[in-house]
Amino acid sequence: MDNLKITVYQGYLFWENTDKNLQNISLRLSGIREKTNLIILPEMFNTGFTMNAEALGETMDGKTMQWMQKIAQKFECVVTGSIIIKEKGKFYNRLLWVRPDGTHEHYDKRHLFALGKEDSVYTAGTKKLIVELNGWKICPAICYDLRFPVWLRNVDEDYDLLMIVANWPEKRALHWRTLIPARAVENQSYVIGVNRVGHDGNEVYHSGDSTCIDPNGNVVYYKRDEEDVYTFSIIGDEVKKARRAMPFLKDADKFKIIE
Repeated sequence: MDNLKITVYQGYLFWENTDKNLQNISLRLSGIREKTNLIILPEMFNTGFTMNAEALGETMDGKTMQWMQKIAQKFECVVTGSIIIKEKGKFYNRLLWVRPDGTHEHYDKRHLFALGKEDSVYTAGTKKLIVELNGWKICPAICYDLRFPVWLRNVDEDYDLLMIVANWPEKRALHWRTLIPARAVENQSYVIGVNRVGHDGNEVYHSGDSTCIDPNGNVVYYKRDEEDVYTFSIIGDEVKKARRAMPFLKDADKFKIIE
């Protein structure tokens, strides 16, 4: 595995205003001055975490997908983040993984946040996604998924990087700051969590706390409260060394989730 350059965007999201969000993110990303392999945006980065899916849902060839393809091409890197997708009469909180050549894959959020009535609006995904980038195996997840370690368990070294995009509120920030290092240590992988900042349309405050934790639980990156566009490297040898020194994953339970 080569070292991987990651750019995270921890930003304020304008409530239910796709045009304004895409314009603002374009402006923020224009300050990137070094080559990056992956740009990570928050959950529902073009609208904020809203249940207004009927008005804001897009198709897979809609405005936001076209914007992501242009950004990926401009920076010659993968761009990822989740948006509301309408497909065959259903709505999904869907993470899009968009490559510079315009090809893409997606992951539909598995665990829908019932406390916020997400499960009454959106359809849950059923399949985990593992994507490859420069020799890294990457597992994308969305916000509430973080609380479910069985779903995210790194069985048979399926992934080297667990990536979580979120709209995680400040009042539960302690949980976020606890669970991300736990996922990194138990799965012997890097974990990157990218959150938003500021109040949403329901006056819920988000403190960001976007972070990167290495396989040994060390902090590579952390930012609270402020907007931030930051590029850092994750090191392939750190994953290999951690697994070689303490081969815990080989002793892990083998299991399957039964629907």
